Amino acid sequence: MKVFDTEIEGIKIVEPDVFGDERGWFCETYSKPRYEKFGIAADFVQDNESMSSRGVVRGLHWQAAPFTQAKLVRVERGAALDVAVDIREGSPTFGRHVAVELSAANRRQLFIPRGFAHGFFVLEDGTVFSYKCDAPYNPEYERGMRFDDPELGIEWPNVGVPLTLSAKDRRHPPLKEIEPWREKA
Repeated sequence: MKVFDTEIEGIKIVEPDVFGDERGWFCETYSKPRYEKFGIAADFVQDNESMSSRGVVRGLHWQAAPFTQAKLVRVERGAALDVAVDIREGSPTFGRHVAVELSAANRRQLFIPRGFAHGFFVLEDGTVFSYKCDAPYNPEYERGMRFDDPELGIEWPNVGVPLTLSAKDRRHPPLKEIEPWREKA
């Protein structure tokens, strides 16, 4: 397994070892002791999965304290551009983002610690996105911001179809109007 730090402290790209032969392939997608050796020390309590069509945008979301979440995300089928935005109060990288293409072909994972807004843009029809969370989902503590806020500078690709967002995601405020993330409420 290879783990790469990104330009924002705490966000890590994981490339699992893949073992293939004439039967197909095998890879370990998560092992708590092994991931902890690479600085990914989260006690995951919930797994989520979504399937989306090309052009779907999900996010940018996070949960406020006390239900903040770290996530380990990957794509099981298809491809997506995954984005994490630093919204930690007082962070020197506040408002900056990391964008990584995750796909079934590259088998990459992205670890997103607490204090980041998260979202993804679907690049292929039938994309299955999977993620582990270290806290349960609580709708009362869900927060969001506009995925297309120019202040974020995220380069969303053109996939030749209109963007599809939920009504809720269309109503999120820009970065300058959100309450920065704090570990404690």
